[in-house]
Amino acid sequence: MSCSSIRQYGLPTQTLVQTHEFNGKETFSVVIFKKGVAEVVHFEKLRQHVGTQVLAYLKLRGGWDADGRGPCVWDTFTHQGGERVFENQTGDVACGSYTLWEEDLKCIKQLGLTHYRFSLSWSRLLPDGTTGFINQKGIDYYNKIIDDLLRNGVTPIVAIYHFDLPQALEDQGGWLSEGIVEAFDKYAQFCFRTFGDRVKQWLTINEPNILALLAYDMGIFAPGVPHFGTGGYQAAHNLIKAHARSWHSYDSLFRKEQKGFVSLSLFFCWLEPAEPNSVLDQEATKRAINFQLDLFAKPIFIDGDYPELVKSQIASMSEKQGYPSSRLPEFTEEEKKMIKGTADFFAVQYYTTRLVRHQENKKGELSFLQDVEIEFFPNPSWENVGWIYVVPWGIRKLLKYIKDTYNNPVIYITENGFPQCDPPSLDDTQRWEYFRQTFQELFKDKMIMMMTMMMAMMVMMVMAMMTTMMTRMTMMMMLTALLRQFF
Repeated sequence: MSCSSIRQYGLPTQTLVQTHEFNGKETFSVVIFKKGVAEVVHFEKLRQHVGTQVLAYLKLRGGWDADGRGPCVWDTFTHQGGERVFENQTGDVACGSYTLWEEDLKCIKQLGLTHYRFSLSWSRLLPDGTTGFINQKGIDYYNKIIDDLLRNGVTPIVAIYHFDLPQALEDQGGWLSEGIVEAFDKYAQFCFRTFGDRVKQWLTINEPNILALLAYDMGIFAPGVPHFGTGGYQAAHNLIKAHARSWHSYDSLFRKEQKGFVSLSLFFCWLEPAEPNSVLDQEATKRAINFQLDLFAKPIFIDGDYPELVKSQIASMSEKQGYPSSRLPEFTEEEKKMIKGTADFFAVQYYTTRLVRHQENKKGELSFLQDVEIEFFPNPSWENVGWIYVVPWGIRKLLKYIKDTYNNPVIYITENGFPQCDPPSLDDTQRWEYFRQTFQELFKDKMIMMMTMMMAMMVMMVMAMMTTMMTRMTMMMMLTALLRQFF
């Protein structure tokens, strides 16, 4: 896609990457799009597989009622308008990808991508959310995308669900209803059966931790009805079971023939104590990580159950508030066995970092955030654009936490990026620095190891030519001093 086309169609922020020669070195170029502007950032080539992700209904798709698609919760939510919808915007057109796929494909080919991540619209494939009514035009649309990608050597990574629940299922209780678990499993099986002969990398649910909090606890996201202190936990409970059921369906019915991999993607901002020496802030940070990341990750990757700290904290708060039992639902022993180990890789989405301070819930207020008893905020010295503060070391700490806590899994960073204030500019120094620093953090160990090995080899070559023990000892002292500069 040419820059003029990009300006015309106004794509959301995306990251497209191509490897090539730049200034005499093999590099990869990160091309960032935001509201119709493209810019290129060049890095020394550090990895082989690069790609982009374009997901949510409101960001990209459009075609909200085209070709038999049924309404989803975001259609209802945005069409109602009001103060909760910015400037009464909708996803009716968005970036128009539904009608502009050929243009998107040109851009993908032009940039030489290896991977492309996108999400399926549940209500485009199954307008009422069930397999009782299958929309063939929806199948044809996604078949074309997948086939076009593969024909051009691009691997599709497909998210089955990204926040846009069919309105018909929301009318039956949505993610607060136990029935949604079976409904999602049947939908996932339909997707595996229909597209799994070509799609080998699946994400069942995008950011279930964000969906549970913002949609069903706070009511900021569609369907927009808050259930403070209860809805988020019930939704989380059903989201985890729905993911696990669909993983087992793939494992038992499709994996042998299709040979694919299935996980879900979790959003997380890395967290640090506001006062590093404060025991209260340290404990608050641990609670926050447990509530925001481990509440989903521990059941799936470790033992099928919530973190003990989360269970005890909510039980204690519930008792103080007069509840006869904890507001956090419990998994049965059978459900724990069903949930444990239901991910083939760890997919995480990181943008920024926050500081955490302990804040006691003295009034006994009812909400997810009050249960955690924290406040979180950025360091004002960090550079920022919008809600994203540039903290490159945060992603490194997050990845190390995942590695140490979850048995060193294969990790996919399925989202990361940097916003751009209007008016957009091709001379995007801030974003350039963001990606440069991020990649430096990601590959720090490998870069240090390579430099160390090179220095050690040089020293050994020099030492081999030396005859006196004193000279060799001097060289070893010099090598030690040099290594200290890096570690």
